Amino acid sequence: MALKHVNAVVVGAGAGGGIAAKELSEAGLSVVLLERGGWSHFWDYAHDELISQRTTPLGNAFGPDDEKYRRVVVDRDGSSRVVLPSEGAYCNNAACVGSGTVSYGAMAWRFMQKDFMMRSTYSAPDGSTLEDWPIRYEDLEPFYEKAEWEIGVAGDDTQNPFAPPRRRPQPMPPFRYNTEGRLLDPAARRLGWHPFPIPMLRNSVPYGGRPACIHCRFCVGFACEVNAKCGTHNTAIPAAIATGNCELRTQCVASEIILDEKGRAGGIVYFDETDRRQTQTSDIVVLACSATETPRLMLNSRSRLFPGGVGNRNDWVGRNLQGHAYAGAFGLFEAETYDDAGPGACLAICDFNHGNAGLRGGGAICNEFIRTPYLFTSRRPPGSPAWGRGHKDFQRRNFKRCVAVHGPVQEMPVFDARVQVDPAVKDYWGIPVVRLSGSRHPHDLEISRFLADKAALWLKEAGATETWPKLPGSGLSGGQHQAGTCRMGNDSKVSVTNSYGQVHDVENLFVADASLHVTNGGFNPVLTIMALAYRVSDYIKREWKGTRFRA
Repeated sequence: MALKHVNAVVVGAGAGGGIAAKELSEAGLSVVLLERGGWSHFWDYAHDELISQRTTPLGNAFGPDDEKYRRVVVDRDGSSRVVLPSEGAYCNNAACVGSGTVSYGAMAWRFMQKDFMMRSTYSAPDGSTLEDWPIRYEDLEPFYEKAEWEIGVAGDDTQNPFAPPRRRPQPMPPFRYNTEGRLLDPAARRLGWHPFPIPMLRNSVPYGGRPACIHCRFCVGFACEVNAKCGTHNTAIPAAIATGNCELRTQCVASEIILDEKGRAGGIVYFDETDRRQTQTSDIVVLACSATETPRLMLNSRSRLFPGGVGNRNDWVGRNLQGHAYAGAFGLFEAETYDDAGPGACLAICDFNHGNAGLRGGGAICNEFIRTPYLFTSRRPPGSPAWGRGHKDFQRRNFKRCVAVHGPVQEMPVFDARVQVDPAVKDYWGIPVVRLSGSRHPHDLEISRFLADKAALWLKEAGATETWPKLPGSGLSGGQHQAGTCRMGNDSKVSVTNSYGQVHDVENLFVADASLHVTNGGFNPVLTIMALAYRVSDYIKREWKGTRFRA
């Protein structure tokens, strides 16, 4: 029996899709929200650090399943290999209701004004497709505010002299500093820098009917045991379902976008929880699957008008894949610096996001989340033994005396850093898989070395007796901060959507995830994903009143 026609299908119940489903259902549209995973709860894995730290050989606590998903990675020498979600090269995002907002570190950054104007500020380096956004910070500011108040952010931007202007403060007070914060704050000030509390999508006080954070050490990479971490799984998606207009369908894997003879989107073909092929028709389609899965779905949706995939007339779908190179330093101290007060990360500086001589942009530098013993085994100075007595002695002696400060580098987008679909390899359902290829721009490594030097200087000023750098490699950048593969723009020849996430060639097909990002900032991008989802949804709601998207 055919499924009932709805106004909107939203694909992906993460940071962007959860908000789009809420906004459209609250506006009175009938919505089906498709999620490839299921609900994820703290008690599924509790404090199991061997599986809950994003990607491990043991699998992924928040999905997807190694047995059903795979990808192809093209290495620098042109050879290709199949990789599974439990391997780092997969560039995995969580597959569950709420996606990465269930397990993320929850830093809640607004991009700076210059982050939207990178090309006009710096010019593009050779080999990069660096460009300005078609919108400015001021266009997104009201939606940043809405995300902060509806999802819930703790912070105080008045302490950050580099923060962009805002009309309203964050709704919750910032988190207090732990021992590391109290050590690093005065050291930064002695250097003439400007430390401040990191804004967090985490309850510092009871908010939204949920309790305050209990400062558990198991935070980033884990679900919150008291539900104090703020994500779409415990805010926007329950609100969408409560309207009675939104149906959430879990364990549903989208395979293609339905396209009619005029090139309009007509819904989604997907495989349900029983692996049965289903067709859900709709007036509009909103894609929020991630910056790897959204282009995959578009490239797998072909028709007479779009032989290379929907929206891909000019070969820009899947291009410009960015994540974040992470750069910083580790430092060892004579006294113990570990006090077991989670989440650990609590202060930052933005002195080096912009204005660095000879460099295009930069990035924030923050102290790191609490290290579990398993993760600490990879924190070693160059030349240290990786196994045996020496390795164990270092672990015992330094676990409570090591401080890490680092941050995400604003990367230069590259045309050939890309997502394609593989012509031969298919997943469990017979859908052509993601094929990843390309590498970082060399300028990313220049910025990384600059930030690593600043991080080491900061640690030494705080009293570190030994420091060593944390630097990224030159390979393809993706991972949990993946972005840029369906960039927005005013010129359809060099972008995939307009400034409202509307695919240039298909007026009733929208994107509402980090695929839209023209650049990815020097910050964790989730608050920008949420703000863009609010803005895209606002546009759909305004245009819907005139039934513009009805066939």
